[in-house]
Amino acid sequence: MKKLILLITFVCITTTSKAQINEVGIFVGGINYIGDIGPEYYINPNNIMGGFIYKWNMNPRIALRGTFTYAQISSDDIDATNSARYFRGIGFNNSIKELAVGMEFNYFEYDLDDFRKTNTPYLLFEIAAFNYKVVTSETAPNSKQYNYESKTSFAIPFGIGYKTKLFGDFAVALELRARYTFVDNLDYNNPEIESLTFGNPNSNDWYMLSGISIVYSFGRPACYATRR
Repeated sequence: MKKLILLITFVCITTTSKAQINEVGIFVGGINYIGDIGPEYYINPNNIMGGFIYKWNMNPRIALRGTFTYAQISSDDIDATNSARYFRGIGFNNSIKELAVGMEFNYFEYDLDDFRKTNTPYLLFEIAAFNYKVVTSETAPNSKQYNYESKTSFAIPFGIGYKTKLFGDFAVALELRARYTFVDNLDYNNPEIESLTFGNPNSNDWYMLSGISIVYSFGRPACYATRR
């Protein structure tokens, strides 16, 4: 038994990456909605978003992460390239508060302590819950004045990014994240209210996040060996 413990300890010391396993930081960038109002471009940031990020690096190829994001979303038919939308003339504003958890898969091994491994592209897979406003009713028939409430729903996020060492224990990343939602009312679409019945009821809304993050790396694996 003692020999087994010594063997495990030796393997742990000699094979565990020296890289810091925790990363915490902020990200800022742009957001855009894709749905039944306004332009139909998938990457067209027209509002500012920001938030916080935490990562736990399981190994040089995989990192688990969590993010909190706050953003305003808006769109207007006046910006549409589709003539039917342009002459319809609808617009909206909403806000999104999102909590997402998932995994980064690094294309190359990533280790800020090794100058040969300080940058890599990566793929991102997540699950997200987000809170936003919906219209519940009209204050009076045909008044176009509405009552609102908050709602929480879910999205399937995926994305791509590229990260590199900035200096010391700081790193920077460029990232593009797509969110496919399970709802069609980010734009207040409501089939029970005539003035808010528009677009394709069989097509759910999306939103896209594009931006930059700066993180500080710290902490070491339990089996960390003294740096040579």
